[in-house]
Amino acid sequence: MTQDHTPRSPVVTLDDLDLSPQSYGTRFHAAMAAIAAPLGAMHLGARLVEVPPGKAAWPFHAHHANDEMFVILSGTGELRFGPDRYPVAAGMVAVCPAGGAETAHQLIATGTEPLRYVAVSTMREPDVMAYPDSGKLTVFAGAAPGGDKAKRRVASSFRTTDAVDYWDGEEP
Repeated sequence: MTQDHTPRSPVVTLDDLDLSPQSYGTRFHAAMAAIAAPLGAMHLGARLVEVPPGKAAWPFHAHHANDEMFVILSGTGELRFGPDRYPVAAGMVAVCPAGGAETAHQLIATGTEPLRYVAVSTMREPDVMAYPDSGKLTVFAGAAPGGDKAKRRVASSFRTTDAVDYWDGEEP
C-alpha cells in the first residue's frame, strides 16, 4: 500500500471553517478557527475570530515577543491601543507590534452585528504578555500564544505585585 504524499491545498475558504466558542464571564466571548497551523505554518499564526456585539475576545494585553495584525472583515469595533482608541470597520487593518503598555491592544465589537476579523501573528516563543488593566504577566515557553498547548513547558500567569527578587529564596 502506498501513502499519498500529495500536499493538501494551501487555500481555505473562511466560510468553511468550523468555529469553536470561547467565553469568560460577561465581557469576553468569541468564536474562532485556526487558519495557519492546519495548513502547515509553524512560524505564522492566523485565526478567524467572530466577536458578538459588546464583547471582546481577550483582555487588553501586550506581547513582548510577538507582533499581531487584524484584518477586519465585517462589523464595527474599537481598537484599544496603548492609551488611545480607534474605530475599526470592514476593510481596515490594525497592526499591533510587540512592546509594552504602549502597544497593549484589545478589539471590542461595538456595532449591532458581530465583529469578524482575521488575527495574524508571529509565533515566537517564549513570549511574555502584560495585562495593564489587571496588573498581570503571563509567560509561555514551548509554544507561542495561540500555539499547541500540549507543547508548552511553561504557562504561568501572576500579578506583577507578587514578583520577588531574582535572588529571593536562594542559598547565599
